[in-house]
Amino acid sequence: MNDLPSSTVPEIVEPSLLRVALAQVAPVLGDRQRNVEMHLEQIGIAARQQADLIVFPELSLTGYFVRDMVPDLALTPAAPEIRGILEAAGKMAVVLGFVEESPRHRFYNAVLYAEGGRVVHVHRKVYLPTYGLFDEQRYFAAGERFEAFDTARFGRMGILTCEDFWHLSAVSIMQAEEVDVLLCPSNSPGRGVDGPTVRTAETYEHLAKAYAQLLGAVVVVVNRVGFEDGLCFWGGSSATGPDGRTLAQAPMLDESLTMAAFDTAELRRQRLITPLARDERLLLTIEELQRIKRRRYGGE
Repeated sequence: MNDLPSSTVPEIVEPSLLRVALAQVAPVLGDRQRNVEMHLEQIGIAARQQADLIVFPELSLTGYFVRDMVPDLALTPAAPEIRGILEAAGKMAVVLGFVEESPRHRFYNAVLYAEGGRVVHVHRKVYLPTYGLFDEQRYFAAGERFEAFDTARFGRMGILTCEDFWHLSAVSIMQAEEVDVLLCPSNSPGRGVDGPTVRTAETYEHLAKAYAQLLGAVVVVVNRVGFEDGLCFWGGSSATGPDGRTLAQAPMLDESLTMAAFDTAELRRQRLITPLARDERLLLTIEELQRIKRRRYGGE
């Protein structure tokens, strides 16, 4: 029997360990039904591994080079295909990529976050690449917001889709939004291959580590694998802790479901050690951007 009064018995606080499944998959181009089945299969595997969240790549329901198939593959977030996936996930949160058709019949490269079977947030890709082998702007409308959102278990979260992740301004907005977790679903093909090195993979690794430390957040990048239109997608999905250390690393080129675990107490610890977000001067940034806007575009 404990002799201490109940009011003085120390409270035992369990670490808030969260498990994220990185679903590094190879969607079948244009075959939405097969891709739905793939999502259900991966969710089943992740559930058996007690994942709290499963993250799929960009356009995981359709494949990447959808081009003129965009209108035929488009869905709304309330579509039966998406509802079925969310119901199968149960309590597990889900991030997946799809072609979204808006009420005004605009088509977006979109990513949704859902938990408890309910869609919480939809991010429409803002930066649509048109250089090199990319031609997204021909088929998609560009999103207009970088907006974070609150989750039940993961704190405040932000999503940057593939090319969005390469723009410092987008990450600066995520810092101002005070995100705890930054997700990057991606369809990055191998570019700049130099022997065993894939330059795009190196860049994502450098960006993820830098952003994690600058934001004091967990950064999760989930990139697809497989071939489309003669291009090879390299995979290499990862989760990076707020101290810049790698929490989990998926293999290059091969499909995998890689588990990453992190303790939310690490966010507090790192923000005490390196309080960059605390010291950020947001109003100064706004004033300087307004000054630059006046210089470039004129007006008051």
